[in-house]
Amino acid sequence: MKLDDDDFTLFDLPRRHALDRAEIDSRWRALQSQVHPDRFAAQGDAAQRLAMQWAVRVNQAHQRLKDPLRRAAYLCELAGVPIEAENNTAMPADFLMQQMAWREALDDAHEVADVQALEDEVEREERGLLADLANRLDLHNDPRAAAGQVRALMFVRRFRQDIERRLDRADH
Repeated sequence: MKLDDDDFTLFDLPRRHALDRAEIDSRWRALQSQVHPDRFAAQGDAAQRLAMQWAVRVNQAHQRLKDPLRRAAYLCELAGVPIEAENNTAMPADFLMQQMAWREALDDAHEVADVQALEDEVEREERGLLADLANRLDLHNDPRAAAGQVRALMFVRRFRQDIERRLDRADH
């Protein structure tokens, strides 16, 4: 293992989007048990500092790999196609229209059941977009198209967070 290995190499996983979350978590626990700084307490400060670097590196990789959207963005970047979400916000017109319709529906929702129904709809759409994203990466090896899909999913994720905040306020 090297600190500069990519996350997939570090976790000894294939470089693909479709990964089992339980397998990712299992590899993370195994790696953490190997590099935890407490295991190096008797070996001095330098060994503990190195172990801390490794523990941080393993945790960062775990955060990236366990999240399907972050994993997809990482795969695109490894393929030389950065997401550039802050610079590239162009989206297809139908996607933007759907976003506007969802925003209006959230603004117009007065009952918790209406907000919950909207969340269910958006969640179904997100699952479909994630499945399409996995196909673009794993089956079609098309990181450029996948990068656009990642940007779209980032919009959807932010909107789902808005819905969750609205539902949280309704619970209080």
